[in-house]
Amino acid sequence: MNIAKGNYLSINQIADQYGLGQKNGAAASVREDRTFAEILAEKRDNLKEASGLNFSKHAAQRLSERNIEMSSEQLGRLASGVDRAGKKGINDSLVMVDDLAFIVNTKSQTVVTAMDAKDTKDSVFSNIDGAVIA
Repeated sequence: MNIAKGNYLSINQIADQYGLGQKNGAAASVREDRTFAEILAEKRDNLKEASGLNFSKHAAQRLSERNIEMSSEQLGRLASGVDRAGKKGINDSLVMVDDLAFIVNTKSQTVVTAMDAKDTKDSVFSNIDGAVIA
């Protein structure tokens, strides 16, 4: 990497240098003119459309920061778990889907936060009144 005399490489140059750049001239998948807030809002809308659940800004941000991608099957299981918790009278539930944990307010159908296995390893879940393994 050439840093001498203020000649810094761009992230694209580094990606190309290590073979991580775009393959076969593929177009960039993310528009560079969008803000983080716009991308986050789009992700929240996509999750709501796919699952019927609301995702709080915090939950959507956690999913994004932790690079958690959910399949449509996992989203369906999450929604089913939230429904089951609500039918049992649980207001604030921990819903486990594979190695993912979600804290959900069942009345508002809102996912409050999301964690993956490494974040839940030694965690204590508080302020919940039930749990569902979906």
